[in-house]
Amino acid sequence: MQLYPHFVSECARQPFTWQSPLMGLLLLALVWSLAWKGAALWKAARNGHSWWFAAMMVINTLGLLEILYYFVFSNRAKSAVKIESEKENISL
Repeated sequence: MQLYPHFVSECARQPFTWQSPLMGLLLLALVWSLAWKGAALWKAARNGHSWWFAAMMVINTLGLLEILYYFVFSNRAKSAVKIESEKENISL
C-alpha cells in the first residue's frame, strides 16, 4: 500500500515530464487508441461504411467506439447483406 502515495506524490511533483508515471499511462492510452482506431477505420472503409468512418475519425473514446464497431456493428452489416443476397437467390 506504500506504492500509491508515492505514485501520487511523484505525479504532483512532476506532472508532465518524461519521467512522470502519468506520461507512461498517457503513452499506453495513445498506443491502445491508435491500434483500435486503425483496425476499425480499415474495416469501416473496406465495408463502405462512410458514416462510421467519419464518426470514428472525429470522436475519441480511447478505443471503445472502435471496439464496438469492430466486433458488433460491422458484423451486423455483413449479415444484413448476406440475408439480402440470399433473398435475391431464392426469388430467381
